[in-house]
Amino acid sequence: MTKNLKISLALVAIAMAVVAALLAANRTPDVSTDASAQADAGQGKAAPASVLVRPDSHRLSTAKDGKVTVVEFLDLECESCRAAFPVVEQLREEYKGRVTFVMRYFPIPSHKNAELAARAVEAASKQGKLEAMYQKMYETQESWGDQQVSHEKTFRGFAEELGLDMKKFEADWKDPATAKRVEKDRKDGLALGVQGTPTFFINGQKPQIQSEADFKAAIEAELAK
Repeated sequence: MTKNLKISLALVAIAMAVVAALLAANRTPDVSTDASAQADAGQGKAAPASVLVRPDSHRLSTAKDGKVTVVEFLDLECESCRAAFPVVEQLREEYKGRVTFVMRYFPIPSHKNAELAARAVEAASKQGKLEAMYQKMYETQESWGDQQVSHEKTFRGFAEELGLDMKKFEADWKDPATAKRVEKDRKDGLALGVQGTPTFFINGQKPQIQSEADFKAAIEAELAK
């Protein structure tokens, strides 16, 4: 094992430890989950596929066989989501073509810019730049996250940096339909028992993930079926 590889693995381990430590702090206070979904979760049943992944859900990576799907409910202002981001990106690369990765919005109400950021990503998706904006949000989160002032100007700057048609971006960003699209994801998360971010589902199950090894083991178990 090379020195660089050892360092990379150590950083990934640290990132997952941070996720575990911060997760409890990123729980939404207005949980009103669907009773049947909660019961299913308690009995170890898979979450309803029709709710977990909608036809318009954003797929970051797609496996042709559709055998394994990882769904993440995320908050772009959440520190633990940012800590998980490089791990998810690494797993996407490692399981490219074999695992479908889906991202769904779950802005925490106490995070002032979370919903605004989600709408910016959704607006960028209308111009084929969802992933670029999603990555930009995490890469810059330290400069705008956990603040009680609006970062509308900041996000507008991101759109300009990505070369988006600004007139269209502004229209899509402020379109009530975009806000409804983000809220639909959040409501699905609540119905599925999501209480904090990031929350991962692998083939409908919520595995206990404390490390990258746990994440990979859960994926491998599904691939082996």
